[in-house]
Amino acid sequence: MPAIRIDLFEGRSPEVKKQLVENITQAVVDTLDCSPDAVDIILNEVPKSHWATGGKLWSEPRE
Repeated sequence: MPAIRIDLFEGRSPEVKKQLVENITQAVVDTLDCSPDAVDIILNEVPKSHWATGGKLWSEPRE
């Protein structure tokens, strides 16, 4: 059973997250030839103040 973990910024609507997991599930089913019931997806919503790229928090102003 594949388990997929996705880290993303918090704040997306339930509808957007639903569409995301439906699309990813279908891609896994098509690629691995497995049942949708075998696909687990875990969404980890992270505040921008807890995520940094290039030494800069995403909660800080960007150029």
